[in-house]
Amino acid sequence: MRFSFAGPEKRLTSDGVGPPTCPAGYIPSRVSHADQGFRSCFFTFCALEMSKAGALDLASGLGGKIEKDDVLSAVDKYEKYHASFGGLDEERKANYTDMVNKYYDLATSFYEYGWGESFHFAPRWKGESLRESIKRHEHFLALQLGLKPGQKVLDVGCGIGGPLREIARFSSTSVTGLNNNEYQITRGKTLNRVAGVEQTCSFEKADFMKMPFPENSFDAVYAIEATCHAPDAVGCYKEIYRVLKPGQSFAAYEWCMTDAFDPNNRDHLKIKAEIELGDGLPDIRSTRQCLAALKEAGFEVIWEKDLAKDSPLPWYLPLDTSHFSLNSFRLTAIGRFFTKNMVMALEYVGLAPKGSQRVQSFLEKAAEGLVAGGKKEIFTPLYFFLARKPQIES
Repeated sequence: MRFSFAGPEKRLTSDGVGPPTCPAGYIPSRVSHADQGFRSCFFTFCALEMSKAGALDLASGLGGKIEKDDVLSAVDKYEKYHASFGGLDEERKANYTDMVNKYYDLATSFYEYGWGESFHFAPRWKGESLRESIKRHEHFLALQLGLKPGQKVLDVGCGIGGPLREIARFSSTSVTGLNNNEYQITRGKTLNRVAGVEQTCSFEKADFMKMPFPENSFDAVYAIEATCHAPDAVGCYKEIYRVLKPGQSFAAYEWCMTDAFDPNNRDHLKIKAEIELGDGLPDIRSTRQCLAALKEAGFEVIWEKDLAKDSPLPWYLPLDTSHFSLNSFRLTAIGRFFTKNMVMALEYVGLAPKGSQRVQSFLEKAAEGLVAGGKKEIFTPLYFFLARKPQIES
């Protein structure tokens, strides 16, 4: 018997790779009574998986701190910042605070529903689940920084705090999360209480271009796919340099265009614009620009590398519609189809604010851009660097 899902000879597994882990890992293409029973069970699983965190939980978070009646106009304004809607790079940079805040108010609930508490990609081994790879990626960062128990660490652009909670527990350090979005901070504090880490994990609401900390405040600083939101990399890195103690390190994963990106190629520009629209970015920098900005800010670069190049599985695999995984079901084509229709229903009955479908739509467009950028190798979310503030400043 042939087994298929979204194409011939495709197998379903618990992690999307390797041999099936159980008979329910197959969907038969020829229908018998047993097959019908299996399909019924499979779609029951789909419904349960989509409702596990709760459709109402998703609906209650849509729009973040924006008033429910104002969400649609916020979506309008957000979209108009971007090239696909006639927006200009300079306008996005000048209004980055408003643009990024609107983005995370609108998108955070979707992120948490589909991705969990850590909103980032990771290199991935065969046989490794998405969640396992994300934790390993965070541990790698902590190890590269050489974190020691009791140290004071800053997470720049911390989201709802998934990485800071993991790194604080892994390294026995105290981590402060810097974030300019009130909704994410409120959500992060709730998750800190649930995890029981209020004594070692905290949040500070502020712009990372103007940090409210004295000079030489932190033993280490890191950023995970966050400083790409900064309108000026040099200015952002200079602020990080200022608050970091002399002789200590800053490590980051940056979203970048690679050397393969051609600014004269229309297809490349379309992909870049889709990622910027769907991810709240003013202008995606190149790896070379990030490296130059670090040095201009005063850092000594210890090492840097695009970690996507050595990843056994492509970083964009969770978003690739040709891939299926039970462990990250909500990110698959069928999972996203369920989410789209669920949001449509929630908006129709008034449980989700008007404009929610449009947010889901531009996030879907972002996923398409990310996969296309990854496959063409013109974009990476895994540009890593480890840099040090000199012990004696020149």
